[in-house]
This record gives sequence, C-alpha cells and structure tokens, in this order.
Amino acid sequence: MNKSIIRQLCLICSLLIVTVIWCIDAISKTPLTLDVPLVAQIGAFETQWLYFGIHLFSFIPVFLLSFDKKVHYYTSWKHLFPAILLIAIPFILWDIIFTNWQVWGFNEKYHQILTVFGLPIEEILFFVVIPFSSIFIYQCLRYYFPRDILAPIDKWISVGLGVLLILVGILYWNRIYTSTTFLLTGAFMVVHYLYFENTYRTKFYLSYLITWGPFLLVDGVLTGGYTEQPIVIYHPEEFLNLRITSVPFEDSIYGLLLLMLNMSLFMHFEGGNKVRD
Repeated sequence: MNKSIIRQLCLICSLLIVTVIWCIDAISKTPLTLDVPLVAQIGAFETQWLYFGIHLFSFIPVFLLSFDKKVHYYTSWKHLFPAILLIAIPFILWDIIFTNWQVWGFNEKYHQILTVFGLPIEEILFFVVIPFSSIFIYQCLRYYFPRDILAPIDKWISVGLGVLLILVGILYWNRIYTSTTFLLTGAFMVVHYLYFENTYRTKFYLSYLITWGPFLLVDGVLTGGYTEQPIVIYHPEEFLNLRITSVPFEDSIYGLLLLMLNMSLFMHFEGGNKVRD
C-alpha cells in the first residue's frame, strides 16, 4: 500500500482518537431519545427491512446510471471502491465506540438482527453505499458542468468555514458528537487547503451542496421523520439538538467529513491530488 495512504489513514485515526479522549469525560448517562420531529408518518416504513431498503433506494439508481455514455462512472470504480473501503475503517471504528458509549444507537424495529460489534450490518453498508452514490454527483458535475464557480472563494470556504467549525467544536466540547464532528471536519478542511492545490475541492463543495436534497430525505428517514420511531437514536445531551426536519445538524457536518475524505483518497488514486509548492 502507498506510504502516503498509510500516513493519511494514521492521521485520521489519530485525530479521531485524540478528539474522543479529550471529550470522553463529557458523556452523559441519560437515555437516548425517541422524541423527534415528525414530517409525515408512512405506514409502509414500519418494517425491519427499512434500513436495508434505504440502501437499495440510494444504490440502485446510481448503479444503473453508472453506464452513462459521457460520465462513465463505472470506469472510476477501480479507484473509488478502494478509497471507500479504506475510509470506512476509521468511521466504523468511530461508530463502534460511540454506539458502545451510547452517544447514539440503533432501533431494532427497522434493521436486521445481524450485527458486527454492536452495529447493524446496514450501518456497515452505509459507509459504502452513501459515498458511492454521492461521489456520482461530483462526477456528473465534472463532466456536464465543468466550470468551477466556487473556485474564487476556495479560501473563504475551506479556511473560513474550517476555522468556524473548529471554534464551535471547542465551544461545545462537552457535547461529544458536536465536538468530534466539528473539530475533525474543520481541521481536515484547513489542512486540505494548506496542503493541496484546488484541483477539485470547490467542485466537491458544490456537489456536496447538491446532495443536501437526497441527504435530507434519506437521513430524514433514518432519524425518524417518517416513522413512529427513529432508526438512529441520539443521546439528547451529546449534540446541539438543532434539527433540520428530524435530522441533527451534526449529521450534515459528519457527512461532509465522510465524503470529503472519500473524495480526497479517490482523487489520490486517480492522480488528482497536487501538493502545494
């Protein structure tokens, strides 16, 4: 394995471990909450196949469109799937730790009985299916809309937003989901700007903004916006309790980190990462 990849994975895992250890004393012992805002209750969603069905909904359309004559998404898979699987490692570790500490948990009403270290098998699949589907949007932008309209404000987004996220993470250090997510995402955005040239970064930011539509729909189902109870249950004292419909705001930052890491490693494999002079 490329030494640069090993260094990146070690850095991600080290940042995660240090951040979690720093915040561990703040974890409250009160129960997880099932009380979330309801958008519209859908009776057909009351099944143990719901979480698996969300993955099919996210995966199948993208898989079928992967053979588009211009985008040729399938030709990217040889670089994409190794990136996805490598980035999944620290995120699954993070997931296992937080599930064990009851920062969040999973509702057995909506997933299969098979679990891995306390995680439903569908949760493991999440770290494959969601990056696969989301990076497809970036590839479509890349080929159908090549102009990078956010490039002039790269510094404002990467450094400005990154520093803001770090400050919020420090301010809310006693809420472990908020602090770990904001600190890690903010730090990665700043480091990425300082270390790599903008060969794809702001184009990725635009694609991430576009994913917000399907993200709110999919994560809305996961967080209980359309069911009697949520699939993913959060500890009420470990995040800001600021929700978009039923979706905790932290989920959007968590998603940004997950997808940006996948994009960075994917582009590394494709030769698209250019180190600043």
